[in-house]
This record gives sequence, structure tokens and C-alpha cells, in this order.
Amino acid sequence: MENKTIGIVGGGQLGKMLTDSAHKLGFKVIILDPTPNSPAGLVADTQIVGSFKDRDKILELGEVSDYITFEIESANFEGLEELIKKGKIVHPNPQTLRIIKDKFEQKVFLKNYNIPVADFALINNIEDCKKQGEIFGYPFLLKARFDAYDGRGNFVIKNEQDISIAFEKLLKGSPLYGEKFVPFIKELAVVSARDTKENIESYPVVETIHKNNICHIVRSPAPVSEEIKEKANTLANEVLSALSGVGVFAIEMFLTESGEVIVNEIAPRVHNSGHHTIEAFNISQFEQHIRAISGMQILKLEKIKKHAVMVNILGEREGKADYKITTDGDDNSNSAHVHIYGKMDTKIERKMGHITVLGDNLEDTENKAIKTRSNISI
Repeated sequence: MENKTIGIVGGGQLGKMLTDSAHKLGFKVIILDPTPNSPAGLVADTQIVGSFKDRDKILELGEVSDYITFEIESANFEGLEELIKKGKIVHPNPQTLRIIKDKFEQKVFLKNYNIPVADFALINNIEDCKKQGEIFGYPFLLKARFDAYDGRGNFVIKNEQDISIAFEKLLKGSPLYGEKFVPFIKELAVVSARDTKENIESYPVVETIHKNNICHIVRSPAPVSEEIKEKANTLANEVLSALSGVGVFAIEMFLTESGEVIVNEIAPRVHNSGHHTIEAFNISQFEQHIRAISGMQILKLEKIKKHAVMVNILGEREGKADYKITTDGDDNSNSAHVHIYGKMDTKIERKMGHITVLGDNLEDTENKAIKTRSNISI
């Protein structure tokens, strides 16, 4: 793949890790991101500074790329579609992005394919919200249809008095929808890759631990029964069958107390729930994605160790980043894989890096990962 160029819309940590994998396979990489010296821009061959929502910038990226992909749902799908009309190779399919980026339309799409999701309804005003409160019961969720991630754009409405507060917080130009609260006992995810020959490889089901709607810990494989894993894998395959496109897809799910598994959200891209795959498998989600979108065959997966635990390094203050890693004489530094994303500024709960530890015992592996996190300050 020497002299071939991959254009990536988005220059965050996902773009950075995609770039690393692309370089290993011999590709050049061009990033489109509005932030100069973005994490991906620091390691890519070139960065175009501009918004991922800017059609003209998308077209500019396409002109200098052989293959185009994206690491953020905010990417301008109209521009990506225009590139396809110009004969460019774009993956995943921009039509899939169009469905996924509108979280209400995503739910409609899944329901039309009889894929289980929480009850949902369009919300146009406060009166609609009050009516849905009567139908759903409390608590329920009010969500932004676009540009919502890591808990941003979501509001848990616990009672009718919360409705006006939720509207004040969320209604800033974004249309909204309501979703019935699912009393889940675990959050699960499946990361799958599909290539141009329709080969599919799925990583084992993982459990994701969230706080404030932000992923803190990923446990691989998920500590659930084989029956639950089979349900999750079956559901992931149903989602992939419904969606068109090549590359990596992440399917996030809820596990209820009754053992039901339902889809929460879909990401048509590499995902935080698959970061551990860099060390935990013979091939990471990032390399699988690069292989798939460039027409190469994805590889069969081989697990390195019995367990893997990933812990996100989240910002704890506002200001310039100042990365420091200390050790206290234990052996965590020898077994932990620390990834620092290179973001210049830190913010509360901003994803600044992650840690992966492999092991034969889940509890010990997780303890090592958490201990390593305590030795890192930003």
C-alpha cells in the first residue's frame, strides 16, 4: 500500500490510533480536524485544519486521498456522498452515517428491523415532554438527536419539575427526542469488523462501566453467562445485517435483570469499548478498520491473554495538560500499557488517554489497571 493515502475525518484519539495502524500497513495519512496539532495530526503525514461539518473541507480531503473514512459522527455525510459520486472510495457508507448520526432516526431504523430498543418518541416542546412523562413514567431520558456523546446531550428527567431544566440545558438549536429509561444491570458492547468481501470478525462481548454517562472501565470478556454472550452476539449480527458498509462498527447494549439484551446505540467507527484490542488480540480494531476500508481482507482474531481490562484516563481539572507518571515500586509499569493521546488542554472528564492490562484473573487484572491509573496525573 506504499504511496496510497487514507483520509480521516476527525483528528482525536481514534484518528491517532487509526493513523498508527495505517502507517504500519504502509499508508500515508491525511487528517481533517478543526484543532491545529490535533492528536491524530501530530502523527499523520498532513493535517487539513477545518471543520468535519464543512462540505468543502471534506471535498478537499477527498481530492488528496485514495480511501476516506471518519472517526466522528459529526462528519458531513453530504460531502462524503459527493466524493463517492466523484469515484472516491468512502467507508463506512455515508448513508449509514446519515442514519446513525441522528439518534432518533437510528432508533426508528432499528425498530423497523425488529431490533429491540427502548421505547422512544419525538419531542418538539415542553408539552410533548410532559405527555411522554405520563406515557414513559419517571425517570425517562431527554436526548439531543445530534452531536451527543459521552453523556453530553442527555438529561435524566426524574420528575415533571426537571423538564424545564432539561429544556434549558439541551435546547440549543438541536432537536430532541425522549426515551424510556431502561433499568439495566450491565452495559455490554460488541465491536465487529466487516470487509468488502462480507467477511465479519467480532471481538468478544465486553462489559463497559460508566460514570456520569462516560466510559471508565472496559472488561474483556464480559463477566456474564455464555447465554447472555450468545444473545449479545446474535443482536450484533442482526444490526450488521441491517446496516450497509465496510469497516468497524460498535454496538452498545443494555442487559436487564430479566436477561433481556437490547440495543442502546450504534457507532459506525472504531470505539472506546475496543481500545484494549491493541494489546489483547493479534490485530486491533484500528488495523481491522484500515484493512477493511482499503479493500484488504480482515484477519481472524486470536486472543493474547484470558482477560483484558481497559481504564480510561479522564481529565480531573481545567487547564494545560501536564502529563506525569510515577511508580511506587510495584510491577504495574511492566504489565500495563499506557496510551497518552497528546491533547494540549485537559478538561473535567475529557478522555486524555487509556491503560490496558492483560492477565489470567479478571479481579487482579482490573486492580492493576486501576492502580496504574492512580499513578498518572495530567
